Amino acid sequence: MEIVAVAKNVRISPQKARLVVDQIKKMGPQEAIKMLDFIPKGASLVLKKVVASAIANAKNNFGLSEDSTTFKEILVTKGIVFKRYRAVSRGRVHPILKRTSHIKVILEGEQKKEVSKISQVPEVSQESKDQKESDKSKVKN
Repeated sequence: MEIVAVAKNVRISPQKARLVVDQIKKMGPQEAIKMLDFIPKGASLVLKKVVASAIANAKNNFGLSEDSTTFKEILVTKGIVFKRYRAVSRGRVHPILKRTSHIKVILEGEQKKEVSKISQVPEVSQESKDQKESDKSKVKN
């Protein structure tokens, strides 16, 4: 089962974000969150939020425990590029490219086999069925 969390157009260069991703992709998600607190890069804060979101999705949407998940894939792709200009000598301008990233964290986990709710329903005896039918006929009269 795949659990996905995505952050789009994050204002960090994909090249800088991949440096942090390479450090945590071999770890488990819980261990990665602890490690991201101590990595002195700007991308570590954003990555921590996305990994925490993926863990929360696994827990709340799929009922998985936090320990049963592992990283299947962490993707950092380029987003839109903001173009700004810097004035330089002789009336010229140089372009400044403000790069953004799309960060996608895919977790993998085993879902616990649920017991069928139908098998848990107690059987109704014939006497109680007859009683209900007689109660219904009394109400109609």
